[in-house]
Amino acid sequence: MLYLLDANTLITAHNTYYAVNRVPEFWTWLAHHGAHGRIKMPIETFEEVKGETGNADKDKLFAHVQDRAFRDAIVLKEDVDIATVQDVLSKGYAADLDDAEIERIGRDPFLIAYVLAAGDRCVVSGEVSRPKAQRANRRVPDVCATLGARCCNIVTLIRELDFTTGWDS
Repeated sequence: MLYLLDANTLITAHNTYYAVNRVPEFWTWLAHHGAHGRIKMPIETFEEVKGETGNADKDKLFAHVQDRAFRDAIVLKEDVDIATVQDVLSKGYAADLDDAEIERIGRDPFLIAYVLAAGDRCVVSGEVSRPKAQRANRRVPDVCATLGARCCNIVTLIRELDFTTGWDS
């Protein structure tokens, strides 16, 4: 199984329970599984993790993910199939989205397209299902369900790949 991370997975982990400077084992664990091909992040979602000058916490996360070793381990080295991205947009969100809606959706269709590109893949997202949401307001888990792509949250990833703070001992 290849787990593909949504940007919100890293941002939420850092901002809530696994801050880079407080639980470095988590980030080493991610890089380890990235290097072994179990956890990756498409470049499109990786680029969503940005530092903000003046926000020390976000700057710490950004500095960490931009570290060459982490980046090389975690970034998926594939090109997305644009036709699949367009299918995700039209079948997962709506066939007649306008430019403002596409901008609001962001890069999630790329992430989902990478999961659809091969059989044994899963989106890891911090978004919570809102089945009644329509068009650009749809959430990643709901779009994945519509398209038949597996989706889980960080807790499931941690459980399935068995993260513990002493994992590398």
